[in-house]
Amino acid sequence: MARLFGTDGVRGVVGQEITCELAMELGKAAAQVLADGCTHTPLVVLGKDTRISGEMLGAAFSAGLCAAGANVLDLGVISTPAVACLIKKYNADAGVMISASHNPWQFNGIKLFNKNGFKLPDELEDKIEELVRNGSSKEIQSGMTGTISHSATAVQDYVYYLRTTAECSLDGMKIAVDCANGSASVSAAQLLEALGAQPVFFGCQPNGTNINLNCGSTHMESLKEYVRSHDDIVAGVAFDGDADRCLFVDEKGEEVDGDFIMAICGLHLMQKNELNGNTIVGTVMTNLGFVQFCDKNGIRFEATKVGDRYVLEKMEQEGYVLGGEQSGHIIFRRYATTGDGQLTAVQLLCMMKQQGKPLSEMASVMKKMPQVMVNVQVSAEGKLRFYNDQTIAEEIEAAKAQLGSRGRVLVRLSGTEPLIRVMAEGEDLQEIDALTKKIAKCIATQLV
Repeated sequence: MARLFGTDGVRGVVGQEITCELAMELGKAAAQVLADGCTHTPLVVLGKDTRISGEMLGAAFSAGLCAAGANVLDLGVISTPAVACLIKKYNADAGVMISASHNPWQFNGIKLFNKNGFKLPDELEDKIEELVRNGSSKEIQSGMTGTISHSATAVQDYVYYLRTTAECSLDGMKIAVDCANGSASVSAAQLLEALGAQPVFFGCQPNGTNINLNCGSTHMESLKEYVRSHDDIVAGVAFDGDADRCLFVDEKGEEVDGDFIMAICGLHLMQKNELNGNTIVGTVMTNLGFVQFCDKNGIRFEATKVGDRYVLEKMEQEGYVLGGEQSGHIIFRRYATTGDGQLTAVQLLCMMKQQGKPLSEMASVMKKMPQVMVNVQVSAEGKLRFYNDQTIAEEIEAAKAQLGSRGRVLVRLSGTEPLIRVMAEGEDLQEIDALTKKIAKCIATQLV
């Protein structure tokens, strides 16, 4: 049976993998595990993105928490990193976000945080999952159930905190901002306008079913075109559905992904002697061009498994202050315990203002190695069979042998979607494109 928790919480199609019954059982189990040793009535803060199923699943999860004796403070629609941030401010014992991030509206998910605002390690997720699987989570006696209250200031409190991280104003900066019809819709305008920017907004009219729909960080075509056609726009910013990541568009309309963002920010911090250990943490998916950038500039690069929580674990172990993923999850450890798209936007825009350079020039410090990614849709059973399929293994090894030291091949299971991701990098775009398609075809054939 497939594991409930992926690389970023529990996630799936609502009514199929994600149901009210599952949400309630997860709530009960989470309260039991996260409140272990707690001598007071535990408090859990809960946020959600703009999906139509958010209220339903949030209510079900809250019911489970209350049934296990925990109180719930409902933050309403807010970003995932805001939940992590507000746990400490509100003296809560845990946090939960109802979101499926960049996935379409039919999906939803549940992300859990501990009392310090960190995503749960695998061992705690395993304990929660065991309680759910065995039906052994407990309800408390009648009269001792928890209560649900609602915060009227959560967005304002979070925005105020982000404003304190800005080292300068953004006066005069005209930027295009795509909120993906998601969580950033409730906070990005407050934040950027308070800092003096002049934003033009897209994807700020959520209706429950248009989150990430042809907008946001996974669909940047319209944002790029707008920036290209308006000479006064200095940059474009695109968030995903729960605003825990963002990507940029430079003044020429060219994409600036997470690897470029880390390169720009890392160099800026190193020049200020603020890059602890002269190290940046990425993942196995980080572009080889970023590795070459680090080598050229005397920066050490550490790679982890895919998932911003694994990046953060390495940062915490070694005291590093900057890490992230190509997809736009950037962690500024001085300010946050998770990837935060709006924090990233503030930091990079401030660096642009301080350096007085166009974003295209700042991004030129790194040259991206050609990279091709193909996603192969498979069933849960297919994902389980993947690692034991000899034919697929031989196809992958043949591709690696062909590229040798000229590039690399990485094939992995998605932790958030029913996909196997095939990625190749190399100097010859046509070659790596052919290799990824060949591997993808083999996977599709073997795992039908």
